[in-house]
Amino acid sequence: MRCEIRHTTEYRYPKPAWDSFNQVRLHPSQEARQTVRSFHLHVTPDAEVTSHKDYFGAIVHHVHVHEHHQHLLIEAQALVDTHAVPDPVATPFAALWPERGQYTEFLVSSPRVPAGSWPELFGVTRPTGTDDLPSFLVNLNSSLSRQFTYDTKATTVNTLLVEFATHQRGVCQDFTHAMLGIARQLGIPARYVSGYLYSGGEMVGAEATHAWVECFIPGYGWLGLDPTNNCLAREKHIKIGHGREYSDVSPVRGTYYGGGQGHMDVAVHVYGREQ
Repeated sequence: MRCEIRHTTEYRYPKPAWDSFNQVRLHPSQEARQTVRSFHLHVTPDAEVTSHKDYFGAIVHHVHVHEHHQHLLIEAQALVDTHAVPDPVATPFAALWPERGQYTEFLVSSPRVPAGSWPELFGVTRPTGTDDLPSFLVNLNSSLSRQFTYDTKATTVNTLLVEFATHQRGVCQDFTHAMLGIARQLGIPARYVSGYLYSGGEMVGAEATHAWVECFIPGYGWLGLDPTNNCLAREKHIKIGHGREYSDVSPVRGTYYGGGQGHMDVAVHVYGREQ
């Protein structure tokens, strides 16, 4: 599928701001399941823009606006081809044991996904070593999707996982953190993915950057699962990057002097067509 993405972030300030510095993670990743054909970052007013690759391999742009301004526009445009990938074959859960040491960073706790009895809190039965890992993950993805309620007003970006566990209403970020907590407590390396979703009106979460999970399967690699939409991450999912949790891949964050209490608006449009 060929996907055209336009992502705009606008800041408006009641008073002039200056020395605005923003860290921007909006460049889609280049990997087997997708090819980035083009990417452009436009900033108004004029800005100093540099870039580097972060610890997890994502391209990060640094946007520095020196002059006084009351309006800042950061617009990212990308053209990406996504490709079909094969499904994993049956793999016993015990195949993970000798390989987990390579992926410790996706097994240990993090600030937004702390250690806890997440399988029990979310009613998940722990698998045995002979259970099929891919089937377990697909079933877990499906059961969490049915169990959770998508509600954009129920949580904020700072809602703790333990809070979400009590009412189980939230957005893709919450669904993803919950599945990460469960998977890691079961010894499955799991990472947070930030990206875009071509919905076509069929799925939820396409109005902004989307989030889903990638879990490691021996002999296969990383399998993307979207608990918000009860599906695997296939051609309609466009990946930006991955990390341990949301904080590692937040799309835009920054600081500035002056300006007063600013207001931010974000708009995401993804257009797709079959090739």
